[in-house]
Amino acid sequence: MQETNLQKTERLIREINRIHAQYSQDYFETGKVAKLNLSRTLAHVPTEHILSYRLNLHEAINDYLAFADTRGIDFFYRVKTAESIADKIRRYTERENQYPVNNILNDIFGARVILPSESVAEIMQRLDDWKTRYSLKNWYLHNRNGCISLCVYFEPNDCYPWELQIWDEKDAAENIRNHIAYKRQFVPV
Repeated sequence: MQETNLQKTERLIREINRIHAQYSQDYFETGKVAKLNLSRTLAHVPTEHILSYRLNLHEAINDYLAFADTRGIDFFYRVKTAESIADKIRRYTERENQYPVNNILNDIFGARVILPSESVAEIMQRLDDWKTRYSLKNWYLHNRNGCISLCVYFEPNDCYPWELQIWDEKDAAENIRNHIAYKRQFVPV
Protein backbone atom coordinates (compact mmCIF):
# COMPACT_ATOMS: atom_id res chain seq x y z
CA MET A 1 0.00 0.00 0.00
CA GLN A 2 1.40 3.38 -1.01
CA GLU A 3 1.85 6.03 1.66
CA THR A 4 -0.18 9.23 1.37
CA ASN A 5 1.39 12.70 1.53
CA LEU A 6 -0.14 13.02 4.99
CA GLN A 7 1.61 9.85 6.17
CA LYS A 8 4.91 10.87 4.55
CA THR A 9 4.78 14.31 6.14
CA GLU A 10 4.04 12.85 9.56
CA ARG A 11 7.00 10.49 9.11
CA LEU A 12 9.22 13.43 8.08
CA ILE A 13 8.12 15.40 11.15
CA ARG A 14 8.82 12.38 13.35
CA GLU A 15 12.28 11.93 11.83
CA ILE A 16 13.28 15.61 11.97
CA ASN A 17 12.13 15.69 15.59
CA ARG A 18 14.13 12.54 16.38
CA ILE A 19 17.27 13.78 14.60
CA HIS A 20 17.02 17.19 16.26
CA ALA A 21 16.74 15.63 19.71
CA GLN A 22 19.65 13.25 19.03
CA TYR A 23 21.87 15.93 17.49
CA SER A 24 21.10 18.35 20.34
CA GLN A 25 21.95 15.72 22.91
CA ASP A 26 25.17 14.80 21.10
CA TYR A 27 26.14 18.46 20.72
CA PHE A 28 25.18 19.97 24.06
CA GLU A 29 25.36 17.09 26.52
CA THR A 30 29.06 16.33 25.94
CA GLY A 31 30.13 19.08 28.31
CA LYS A 32 32.36 20.55 25.58
CA VAL A 33 29.80 23.21 24.64
CA ALA A 34 27.98 25.44 27.10
CA LYS A 35 24.21 25.09 27.01
CA LEU A 36 22.88 28.63 27.16
CA ASN A 37 19.41 29.90 27.95
CA LEU A 38 18.11 30.64 24.45
CA SER A 39 14.98 32.31 25.79
CA ARG A 40 17.22 35.31 26.52
CA THR A 41 17.99 38.08 24.04
CA LEU A 42 20.91 38.25 21.62
CA ALA A 43 22.80 40.43 24.11
CA HIS A 44 23.12 37.35 26.36
CA VAL A 45 24.05 34.74 23.73
CA PRO A 46 27.45 35.19 22.08
CA THR A 47 27.46 35.14 18.28
CA GLU A 48 30.36 32.66 18.46
CA HIS A 49 28.07 30.20 20.26
CA ILE A 50 25.49 30.47 17.49
CA LEU A 51 28.03 30.17 14.67
CA SER A 52 29.78 27.24 16.33
CA TYR A 53 26.45 25.39 16.54
CA ARG A 54 25.75 26.24 12.89
CA LEU A 55 29.17 25.02 11.68
CA ASN A 56 28.98 21.78 13.64
CA LEU A 57 25.46 21.14 12.36
CA HIS A 58 26.54 21.88 8.79
CA GLU A 59 29.32 19.31 9.09
CA ALA A 60 27.19 16.67 10.85
CA ILE A 61 23.66 16.82 9.41
CA ASN A 62 24.21 14.38 6.54
CA ASP A 63 25.52 11.77 8.99
CA TYR A 64 22.24 12.01 10.92
CA LEU A 65 20.07 12.08 7.80
CA ALA A 66 21.82 8.99 6.42
CA PHE A 67 20.06 6.91 9.09
CA ALA A 68 16.71 8.71 8.96
CA ASP A 69 13.57 6.99 7.73
CA THR A 70 12.95 9.42 4.86
CA ARG A 71 12.76 6.98 1.94
CA GLY A 72 10.22 8.10 -0.63
CA ILE A 73 9.82 11.58 0.82
CA ASP A 74 10.75 14.41 -1.52
CA PHE A 75 12.12 17.18 0.66
CA PHE A 76 14.85 19.79 0.55
CA TYR A 77 16.98 20.99 3.42
CA ARG A 78 19.69 23.46 4.26
CA VAL A 79 21.74 24.72 7.17
CA LYS A 80 21.55 28.51 7.33
CA THR A 81 24.77 30.20 6.20
CA ALA A 82 26.93 32.16 8.63
CA GLU A 83 26.26 35.24 6.49
CA SER A 84 22.50 34.81 6.76
CA ILE A 85 22.76 34.36 10.53
CA ALA A 86 24.94 37.48 10.85
CA ASP A 87 22.42 39.44 8.76
CA LYS A 88 19.52 38.24 10.92
CA ILE A 89 21.40 39.11 14.12
CA ARG A 90 22.19 42.58 12.75
CA ARG A 91 18.57 43.25 11.76
CA TYR A 92 17.17 42.08 15.10
CA THR A 93 19.69 43.93 17.28
CA GLU A 94 18.73 47.17 15.48
CA ARG A 95 15.12 46.80 16.61
CA GLU A 96 13.80 48.63 19.63
CA ASN A 97 12.03 45.52 20.96
CA GLN A 98 14.36 42.64 21.65
CA TYR A 99 13.28 39.01 21.19
CA PRO A 100 14.52 35.70 22.57
CA VAL A 101 17.25 34.00 20.55
CA ASN A 102 15.11 30.87 20.14
CA ASN A 103 12.46 33.01 18.39
CA ILE A 104 14.94 34.80 16.12
CA LEU A 105 17.20 31.89 15.16
CA ASN A 106 14.43 29.35 14.78
CA ASP A 107 15.62 27.98 11.46
CA ILE A 108 19.34 27.26 11.57
CA PHE A 109 18.27 23.93 10.08
CA GLY A 110 15.38 24.19 7.66
CA ALA A 111 13.58 21.58 5.59
CA ARG A 112 10.87 22.07 2.98
CA VAL A 113 8.25 19.90 1.31
CA ILE A 114 6.06 21.01 -1.59
CA LEU A 115 2.67 19.32 -1.74
CA PRO A 116 -0.72 19.61 -3.44
CA SER A 117 -3.31 21.91 -1.82
CA GLU A 118 -5.42 18.99 -0.56
CA SER A 119 -2.44 17.51 1.28
CA VAL A 120 -1.57 20.85 2.90
CA ALA A 121 -5.17 21.19 4.10
CA GLU A 122 -5.08 17.66 5.58
CA ILE A 123 -1.80 18.40 7.35
CA MET A 124 -3.17 21.61 8.86
CA GLN A 125 -6.02 19.58 10.36
CA ARG A 126 -3.53 17.20 12.01
CA LEU A 127 -0.85 19.60 13.25
CA ASP A 128 -2.36 20.21 16.69
CA ASP A 129 -2.31 16.44 17.32
CA TRP A 130 1.22 16.18 15.95
CA LYS A 131 2.34 19.13 18.07
CA THR A 132 1.46 17.12 21.16
CA ARG A 133 2.61 13.75 19.83
CA TYR A 134 6.01 14.99 18.62
CA SER A 135 6.53 17.78 21.18
CA LEU A 136 6.72 20.46 18.52
CA LYS A 137 7.39 24.01 19.66
CA ASN A 138 4.63 25.47 17.50
CA TRP A 139 3.28 25.87 13.98
CA TYR A 140 1.61 28.64 12.05
CA LEU A 141 0.58 29.75 8.57
CA HIS A 142 3.19 32.25 7.34
CA ASN A 143 2.12 34.87 4.80
CA ARG A 144 4.63 37.71 4.55
CA ASN A 145 6.38 39.45 1.66
CA GLY A 146 4.53 37.23 -0.79
CA CYS A 147 5.81 33.97 0.75
CA ILE A 148 3.08 31.60 1.88
CA SER A 149 4.00 28.51 3.87
CA LEU A 150 2.98 26.37 6.76
CA CYS A 151 5.85 26.58 9.28
CA VAL A 152 6.45 23.86 11.87
CA TYR A 153 9.10 24.36 14.58
CA PHE A 154 11.06 21.73 16.51
CA GLU A 155 12.72 22.61 19.83
CA PRO A 156 13.74 19.78 22.13
CA ASN A 157 15.22 20.64 25.50
CA ASP A 158 15.50 24.39 24.90
CA CYS A 159 17.97 24.02 22.02
CA TYR A 160 18.12 26.01 18.81
CA PRO A 161 14.83 25.39 17.01
CA TRP A 162 14.65 23.81 13.57
CA GLU A 163 11.98 24.51 10.96
CA LEU A 164 9.95 22.54 8.43
CA GLN A 165 8.17 24.59 5.79
CA ILE A 166 5.24 22.97 4.02
CA TRP A 167 4.51 24.72 0.74
CA ASP A 168 1.43 24.41 -1.40
CA GLU A 169 2.65 23.59 -4.90
CA LYS A 170 0.49 26.42 -6.31
CA ASP A 171 2.57 28.92 -4.27
CA ALA A 172 6.02 27.40 -4.92
CA ALA A 173 7.19 29.52 -7.88
CA GLU A 174 6.06 32.78 -6.29
CA ASN A 175 7.57 31.77 -2.92
CA ILE A 176 10.93 31.19 -4.57
CA ARG A 177 10.80 34.56 -6.38
CA ASN A 178 9.94 36.34 -3.13
CA HIS A 179 12.50 34.38 -1.14
CA ILE A 180 15.19 35.58 -3.53
CA ALA A 181 13.95 39.17 -3.27
CA TYR A 182 13.48 39.37 0.51
CA LYS A 183 15.61 36.68 2.14
CA ARG A 184 18.90 37.16 0.32
CA GLN A 185 19.41 40.88 0.81
CA PHE A 186 22.72 40.25 2.59
CA VAL A 187 24.25 38.74 -0.57
CA PRO A 188 26.29 41.35 -2.47
CA VAL A 189 25.34 41.66 -6.11
